[in-house]
Amino acid sequence: MRLSLVSAFLATVISCNNEQLPNVTIETEKGNIIIELYPEAAPATVANFAQLIESEFYNGVTFHRYVPGFVIQGGDPRGTGSGGPGWTIRGEFQDPDLRDKMPPHDKGVIAMARTQNPDSAGSQFYICLTSDPRNVGHLDGNYTTFGRVIDGMDVVETLREGDVMTKVTIENYTPAP
Repeated sequence: MRLSLVSAFLATVISCNNEQLPNVTIETEKGNIIIELYPEAAPATVANFAQLIESEFYNGVTFHRYVPGFVIQGGDPRGTGSGGPGWTIRGEFQDPDLRDKMPPHDKGVIAMARTQNPDSAGSQFYICLTSDPRNVGHLDGNYTTFGRVIDGMDVVETLREGDVMTKVTIENYTPAP
């Protein structure tokens, strides 16, 4: 009996590990950044991000905002902080069930940027540069977090305003039916 429980546990762990989350690679002149996405936490946001990536929207777009000890932000095709794809999506952080699944703002977490309107996110996103709650804690519950840098945080830390996303690709993403 004990052996079968251990076998069942191992089978569960192995099957969970085989379910790969979507990964995004952002290529820059300073190196590559790999981001793991969380579609269960923010399905519409991940779908929107994936659609933009697949349409090559982000290729050649700059990081237009850098705030030391806070965030690096990009995704505006104008490079001014006021552009987007021509549509907006609902802020999924407003849904308590989804909000509970979202990672808190922490170093390497990616979230959608928006205006004061909670449903104004389109293409702009930011990556947190710190885990200090004094700097990013106020963002929790107010912005949709939907992924985390899993490789290349050293690259993220060198990015500055004007650096270019030369190519952005996504793997292991299947849109919901």
